Amino acid sequence: MIQEFRKVWKQYAITMLWLLGLLWPLLGIHPDGTLSFEKTVTVWSYILAGTFVCLVIYIINSSGHLKIFTDPVVGTTRKFSGIAQAMPSWIWLSVLFVCAVVYPLLTGRYATDVAINVLLYICLGLGLNVVVGLAGMLDLGYIAFYGVGAYTYAILNVNYGLAFWFCLPFSAFFACIAGCIVGYPTLRMRGDYLAIVTLGFGEIVRIILNNWMTLTNGPNGILGVKPIGILIPVMENGFTFEIFWVKKLEFFYYFALALAIVAIIAVKRLNFSRIGRAWESIREDETAAELMGVNTFNYKLLAYAMGAIFAGLAGALFAARMRFVSPESFTFLESVMVLCMVVLGGMGSIPGIILGVIALIALPEVFRELESYRMLVFGSTMVIMMLFRPAGLIPAKRVGMRSEERE
Repeated sequence: MIQEFRKVWKQYAITMLWLLGLLWPLLGIHPDGTLSFEKTVTVWSYILAGTFVCLVIYIINSSGHLKIFTDPVVGTTRKFSGIAQAMPSWIWLSVLFVCAVVYPLLTGRYATDVAINVLLYICLGLGLNVVVGLAGMLDLGYIAFYGVGAYTYAILNVNYGLAFWFCLPFSAFFACIAGCIVGYPTLRMRGDYLAIVTLGFGEIVRIILNNWMTLTNGPNGILGVKPIGILIPVMENGFTFEIFWVKKLEFFYYFALALAIVAIIAVKRLNFSRIGRAWESIREDETAAELMGVNTFNYKLLAYAMGAIFAGLAGALFAARMRFVSPESFTFLESVMVLCMVVLGGMGSIPGIILGVIALIALPEVFRELESYRMLVFGSTMVIMMLFRPAGLIPAKRVGMRSEERE
């Protein structure tokens, strides 16, 4: 036990001093210019005490002194996991679907609003997963296609009076065209160079949206976008149809849920198709895939276009929900946030991405009362995750096994 403590005490001490250096600017520098140390030291002492207790428990467990308590827990966990795996997957999916359907009926307006955000980001995360998780291309300008889809619906609806359902395929189409335009000259690059170029194209799209006054109204955005409309039959004075505008969040939630389900099914089908196998071969080794006959450029361009389609659909739904679009909603930080969701959940893993979206969208809302420490906890959680679970919360299951894994 003493040897285990000697191995980690230096790293632990350096980490806690580094945390103290981060906390003091947040808590010790006041808006009026005064400085104080009391609150910083108090908060840091609580964190120090809690982490030290966790460290001691970890060291005792590593030395094997807690097997009396851990072995029964591990055995019970394995029994429950075995029972869960024995049950058909459709049962779990049915339970999850029923919970998702009744969710807005059991919660308030604020919780429903957060759930809509989660569903939209699930669609975005799954689209980026096609590019990053399946094809292995680092894209830092993905949010630009989200903006193209939102502005397509806003422009067609406000300027030409077209309905949401007529504009939805156009949003996906123009986002796909934007993906092909961006991807064609850039996808011959690899690695960091591809990331830098996609970042540049994403910023170009945002600047165009911000400066093309005649089309996008510039930084003022487009106001007056109509929500989703549905034709419902009416029996008054004969059989006619009447437009029902979806304005309540409870109704809009179901459209976002339907879009998320469609995205999940589509990405899963793509993953286990011949195209998905080609994408994974490009991700693992592009040179070897090309030597084996895979047209790497066409498949990479297809991945870029497919990811852009999901972003365009989510963008149209976002514009219909907010009824207003502006360039500030499609910044580089949004691309980084979506990428964090994919990496945190597990690249190539659909359940992992859903969990990553919930972790980065829903959990910060739960801790909104701790506003001063929320981003600090967010950053530290990301660091801890990348240290202890670099493959993500739910890593993607590999099809087959490599030779070195057998050894």
